Amino acid sequence: MTETRDNHKPGLRRHLPLLLILVAAVVGYFTLRDQLTFDTLRENREALLAFRDQNYLALVLVFVGAYVAIVAFSLPGAAVTSVTGGFLFGLVAGTVFNVVSATIGAVLIFLAARAGLGRMLEARLETSEGRLHQIKQRLNENEVSVMFLMRLVPVVPFFVANLLPALVGVKFGNFLLTTALGIIPGALVFTSIGVGLGEVFARGEDPDLSLLWAPEVIGPILGLAVLAALPMVIKAVRGRKEI
Repeated sequence: MTETRDNHKPGLRRHLPLLLILVAAVVGYFTLRDQLTFDTLRENREALLAFRDQNYLALVLVFVGAYVAIVAFSLPGAAVTSVTGGFLFGLVAGTVFNVVSATIGAVLIFLAARAGLGRMLEARLETSEGRLHQIKQRLNENEVSVMFLMRLVPVVPFFVANLLPALVGVKFGNFLLTTALGIIPGALVFTSIGVGLGEVFARGEDPDLSLLWAPEVIGPILGLAVLAALPMVIKAVRGRKEI
């Protein structure tokens, strides 16, 4: 009996990181959804700007750490934090800090899911037959294109785009590459909104996040999504010709 229990302990430990993330996400949704808002930022903007001017590096570290935690534990407030990055650090530095933070947080979710549940599902997919096995094979052949599509198409929730690849066996290198590059367009949009946030607050308004769906913004992003899908289309066409 003792030997059997010991054999199960490593497997249970592998699931703990993902379970911790899920619990934190649920708790954070109910406890932080009314805290990480633009109203909170408006009320504390002067203090944040003063702290930035006196302790720039410290604020960068705090900001990056907070953003990583928000993404890694799927807490509410990611959009507000991205806009805050532009407000505090400007377009260039703010975009860099936003992308780095979001990428690190995404990697932590990926690794947590891959350590336990991801290994189990990947093993089952590898030994499966029929349609399921074909889907897994096609995904392996087009990992980069599929991952870029998930990052560029705004309708895919960020948490899903972090979790799902780990569950279907996407290579870590491909996940890291497509995450770091694929989130740049969206990060630029949110950061640019933050750059003009001071004027928005001065007018007593909230930033308009619907800008992401403006034709001049969503058009180029969807264009990049089409380019990301092009290799899959070419492979499919070539495959039919060979048949």
